Amino acid sequence: MRLPDRRTTLLLVVAAVPPAVEVGLLVWLNLQAAEGLAPQASAVWPYDSYHDLRWLLVYHSSWAGFVVEFLVVAVLRVVLSVALIALAWPVGTHRPSWGWLFQRNTVVTLLAALIIAPWAALSVAAAGVALSWYLLASLLPLLVLAPFLQRAVVVADWWRGLPSIELTGWTSLNFVLLTVAGAATSSGVGWWAVPIAALAGVANGLLWKRTVSAALLPRRILLYRVPVAPLAVVLVMVSPVVAQGVIGVNAGTRGEWRPPVLSQSLPADIDRAVIVLAGYASHYNGQPAADPFVERFSYRGLDGQGRPLPYEPQATQQALGTSADLLSAHVDALHRRTGRRIVLLGQSEGAMVARTYLAKRPRSPVDTVLLFSPLVRAGRTYYPPPDQQTGWGVAAGWLLRGIFGLANLTKPVKDDPDGPFVRSILDNAPFYRNQTLCPVPGVVMVAFVPTVTAAESPPGEYADIPVFQLPAFHGGIIGRAVAQRRLVEILRGVAVEDRRAEYAPLQRLAAAWQAPPLALSLNPVWRDPTGPDPARTGKVCETSRSPR
Repeated sequence: MRLPDRRTTLLLVVAAVPPAVEVGLLVWLNLQAAEGLAPQASAVWPYDSYHDLRWLLVYHSSWAGFVVEFLVVAVLRVVLSVALIALAWPVGTHRPSWGWLFQRNTVVTLLAALIIAPWAALSVAAAGVALSWYLLASLLPLLVLAPFLQRAVVVADWWRGLPSIELTGWTSLNFVLLTVAGAATSSGVGWWAVPIAALAGVANGLLWKRTVSAALLPRRILLYRVPVAPLAVVLVMVSPVVAQGVIGVNAGTRGEWRPPVLSQSLPADIDRAVIVLAGYASHYNGQPAADPFVERFSYRGLDGQGRPLPYEPQATQQALGTSADLLSAHVDALHRRTGRRIVLLGQSEGAMVARTYLAKRPRSPVDTVLLFSPLVRAGRTYYPPPDQQTGWGVAAGWLLRGIFGLANLTKPVKDDPDGPFVRSILDNAPFYRNQTLCPVPGVVMVAFVPTVTAAESPPGEYADIPVFQLPAFHGGIIGRAVAQRRLVEILRGVAVEDRRAEYAPLQRLAAAWQAPPLALSLNPVWRDPTGPDPARTGKVCETSRSPR
């Protein structure tokens, strides 16, 4: 077997050191939930930039700190990139001067930061409100940009034509490698994560060698006269605004919401009354349910006769605590009127309202709570309100406000990253990160979890109550016949649980692309006793304060 030459060996060492050092620090700091990011420390463009920006947007506490951190990280990224390129340069091919390489990589570092920052900010939003749509939407632009940016650091006229199929293939392979390596390092292997990350770095080094060669020596450049790269850059820069608008449609419940529990009568032997809570951006026209013992929760509360009021989508943007207080009044009114124990059935935001109600009133007429598409381990990131210029994630907050502001220009219902609903999650992160899917004495609780939520939650525990998992997108379970059957079984006292084997592997595979969680001990907003941090322990349902 032919051994690698000295320069290739040095290339592999240089590529292996950053991931190994990063994951070693994370193991030492016991920040398990972020270990999946480490292999990207020496990845090809733009995965390296995406790695840097997610750390920066989460871990800064002032504008000055963000600027200083960005400059330091940018300098380190330029130096590392130039070293990797120089060592990966094909033998016998003319290499530009060191000055040209440093200048070009500085420009690409700044350009990549400008292009990727909105997507990194959306990943911060994904970790804050636990919506996989934001995370999944940020990955396609990385795959699109990778071959263009990898050409940009070595070729003068990188903006001309399409990248070669070889270059596109090698950069896509790096994405696959980083996904698998992130799954391995985030699997709770302790210090074994260091050699795993080092091996991932070695693979990164080999891909630097392949991608530099493919960028310099393409067999053929298609559309050479067309400025394809600038068009791709513009498309990627515009797409976060478009994506936010699409995400807003899919994450909410648009149109009249009539799942089977509302449109069909329950069996006659069910002796409970049911309150059904819709999710974010839903609306209600006042139409009663088919069953007289089933009522729709209203985000506006009850009328003078104790019936739920119609509401528009804007009403769902209120704080979870406010909605929980309205739910409390509804529970008491329905219990007095029917004399029956109460079942809460909530979807998405509705599930979070139900869980917040249980935290505020652990003893109540409610004896069963069914949580459909709950926000799993929400509150992993933070940014301060707009009237505060310091606080963890301050730059991420303003970047999100810009994205949402542009997206809102064409939307009838405006989404606000500082709305009371979102802020109630961010400000009460210790509870929602730890306690959402945890048991409450005397209450039967079951979570109906779509498999896509595996992309929302870091590896490790996320529930200590029975879970029924089903292949579906967020909000896609409650309308299915199987969900209605399981609902009836639960109300008849049948134990329901089905945890699918693929869920935990999907959690690990998504770990590389999530934003790193902000440690609970750092944020003074969360300074009260909060119990262990799932980001450090990988466990939930430890002691935590109730939401305000």
